[in-house]
Amino acid sequence: MMFRRTQWIWARSLLLLASVASLAAVGAARADAGTAVVPTQIIYPGQEIASAVLQEVEVTNPNIAGGYASSVGEVEGMVSTRTLLPGRTIQVSALRAPFAVKRGAAVRLTFAIGGMLISASGTPLDNAAVGDVIRVRNLDSGVTVSGTVMGDGTVQVMAK
Repeated sequence: MMFRRTQWIWARSLLLLASVASLAAVGAARADAGTAVVPTQIIYPGQEIASAVLQEVEVTNPNIAGGYASSVGEVEGMVSTRTLLPGRTIQVSALRAPFAVKRGAAVRLTFAIGGMLISASGTPLDNAAVGDVIRVRNLDSGVTVSGTVMGDGTVQVMAK
């Protein structure tokens, strides 16, 4: 009987020790919560975000949901997809890259094969950011082609 009681005391002591260690880990995680970016004024959907309307604040809420921007560099120059309120964290999912080409605006279509480069004028049928695949109407032939938006605002046409 004494042996079982000793085992029980040891098991309880180990459980208590594990609980204390886990609480210490949670405390350390809370202390290392970091920073979050919040707007200083209302930012509306479609509005490009400037660094002047942002501020970094220390995260003090241990129950805050993840997925928020932690530095101004993550948010600056992005476009909001929903209304962002002052003092509230900015979810990364509420941001998108600005459009490099706009629907209806003139763009240059390029097609490269080997050492040859062919270019033409076109009109995008959609708004798109760099790296997006969009449909563009060739202004000379009227044919609709698909291509990838490049960093310089041109559309690289894909081979079929």
